[in-house]
Amino acid sequence: MTDEPTVRWKKAKHEGAGRPPLVVLLHGRGADENDLFELAPLLDPAFAVASIRGPVTIEDGGYTWSESLAPGRYLAASLRASIVRMQRWFEQLDGGRPDPQRIYLLGFSAGMAMASALILDEPARYAGGIFLSGALPFETDLSITKNRLADVDVFAGRGSFDTAIPADLVERTDSYLRERSGARLTERAYPIPHAISEAEMADISRWLVACEAAALAHTG
Repeated sequence: MTDEPTVRWKKAKHEGAGRPPLVVLLHGRGADENDLFELAPLLDPAFAVASIRGPVTIEDGGYTWSESLAPGRYLAASLRASIVRMQRWFEQLDGGRPDPQRIYLLGFSAGMAMASALILDEPARYAGGIFLSGALPFETDLSITKNRLADVDVFAGRGSFDTAIPADLVERTDSYLRERSGARLTERAYPIPHAISEAEMADISRWLVACEAAALAHTG
């Protein structure tokens, strides 16, 4: 596991006094920071984008976020190490500034486990989560409890032909997000396999803009 993450950045077209909202892209198993970065232009240009390389090298090539016993079943100690590493990176981004940046985490497959782990660990720290084609990291040290994500905006998307993640984990994840999480949940399904479509990205972009408009209306 490396100490400092490798990151690709896309600047926002921002005209405000504060920092623009940031979307952090967390790739799936066997990929790297370049994998999801090609999706950055499909997001509204008002958002900055950071695509991060996972810290765990895998034998078949590429990277991931945590060691696992089987697909979707993560080792708690390994996942915790990645959580701490990412939290340190976010602290560096804040740099002691009084105006915290609004951060959305977008995770695909194993990256969804990482995104949801970070938000479950510190729900108030993030503006929202975009959980794509994966499962929550059950059987770890995270508090996946009733109303843990109360008042958190969550977009959950997956392909209707996706069989990459064990069905029991998908069902358990969907049940928690819908019935117990307390999240402000938006769900979408697409006629695709284990992938992200342009239609999905268009929905995500609109969702992000709506979240920011709602936040502005609330603070204004």
